[in-house]
Amino acid sequence: MSVPLSATRFRGALTSAGLRVVSLDGWETHNRNAQGPWGPVHGVMVHHTGTSGTKHTVQVCHEGRPDLPGPLCHGVLTKDGTVHLVGYGRANHAGLGDGDVLRAVIAEKRLPPDNEANTDGNRVFYGFECENLGDGHDPWPEAQLDALARAAAAVCRAHHWTERSVLGHLEWQPGKVDPRGFPMDRLRGRVAEHLK
Repeated sequence: MSVPLSATRFRGALTSAGLRVVSLDGWETHNRNAQGPWGPVHGVMVHHTGTSGTKHTVQVCHEGRPDLPGPLCHGVLTKDGTVHLVGYGRANHAGLGDGDVLRAVIAEKRLPPDNEANTDGNRVFYGFECENLGDGHDPWPEAQLDALARAAAAVCRAHHWTERSVLGHLEWQPGKVDPRGFPMDRLRGRVAEHLK
């Protein structure tokens, strides 16, 4: 069981990994904790936003949408590799997913197929949204992919987790396709290299 990092330690883990980090005012206390518990945490979930443009993407992830209040993640990784901190604590990013997948993440084993939506993921996962349309054509710049791997590795290092604690939304919740544009096993390989 892992207690969530404090907001200060979370930001420090990212900056220590050499990442360019921008913090929105009040991000440390912007959360959905009134809707349910935050923690224990067990992994890092990766998403694409379905949006384009830094300002718009960060705003949506901070404020949310009409059907889903923000924050929609903890950090937004824009195309240039900057991590924008938009919230901390429980965030509306993972939703309900497969309890078997959570057990595999906790055990740091290969993930089984996600075929159920019976477990609250907002409670147990850090969330990183990546600026990308998610159409399979919008490019993933190297700066963004490198920052994503470094950010995921930084959180894993702080909790003494391996790359097996990193998963995509598509591996958690049936019907989800994000992040679309690269294989998660390749990202986990990059995370593993940073953890060495």
